[in-house]
Amino acid sequence: MKKEAFENLFRKYYGEAKLYVLSMCRDEQLAEDLVVDAFYKAFVTIDEEKDGFKYWLLKVCRNCLIDKIRKDKKYANAGEDALAVLQSGDDPASELIKREEYKALYRALGLLKPSYKEVVLLYYFEGLSVSEISKITEQSVENVKVTLYRARAKMKDILEESI
Repeated sequence: MKKEAFENLFRKYYGEAKLYVLSMCRDEQLAEDLVVDAFYKAFVTIDEEKDGFKYWLLKVCRNCLIDKIRKDKKYANAGEDALAVLQSGDDPASELIKREEYKALYRALGLLKPSYKEVVLLYYFEGLSVSEISKITEQSVENVKVTLYRARAKMKDILEESI
């Protein structure tokens, strides 16, 4: 029964988790490895009473990425363009990025500083609330709101410059 539950959760959230991690690290192989590892850790450690596996999974993904960056500094600024990597794959994240209306937005997102990028990804792409984001990033709700506001303003500037 647990195996079936794990498989269902994996099918449901793999694409979203991979897109989140890939957007942060810009290394497809690393993103896949971290997401698989995070799925196992999240599934094993989640409380039965907790609902919101997606929230817990993204928090574990974030922590796995931070651990990897601390251990290996080369992933702090991975050089590969995530857009080009995604366009070669067939997973749902690749299909999302391939669509023309998301290309400019994704490029602008890539130019944001990491703290802005993370909040935007969690809020808009993962559909999490500000309070859930504050728990994942371990920031106050007010700080998340300010960061989201500043990130939107910066993205607006970037998009206006590209037009």
